[in-house]
Amino acid sequence: QVQLVESGGGLVQAGGSLRLSCAASGDTDCITATGWYRQAPGKKRELVAAITNGGETYYEDSVKGRFTISRDNAKNTVYLQMNSLKPEDTDVYYCNAGGCEDYWGQGTQVTVSS
Repeated sequence: QVQLVESGGGLVQAGGSLRLSCAASGDTDCITATGWYRQAPGKKRELVAAITNGGETYYEDSVKGRFTISRDNAKNTVYLQMNSLKPEDTDVYYCNAGGCEDYWGQGTQVTVSS
């Protein structure tokens, strides 16, 4: 089993920055990749960014150049640095760890005011 705890969400003005953290515990050797998803009410959860254990990254087109995903292996933590935030980035952000199974965090709210 893997437990994921997210932190770092909040309220920020457009153009501002936030850094989300996803700390993993438990059977972390089972994780091969970690991603950040976001979901608005009534909408499908979408992948925003992901990073593999080898350091390969993926970004959804709308966040390229603004968001950066990184990992600290010693802390079993993945970060999502979000810069130049826009009101349309407002969502609940979820951390996902894939590998032996699919694990999800509880979600953290990000609200960007115009």
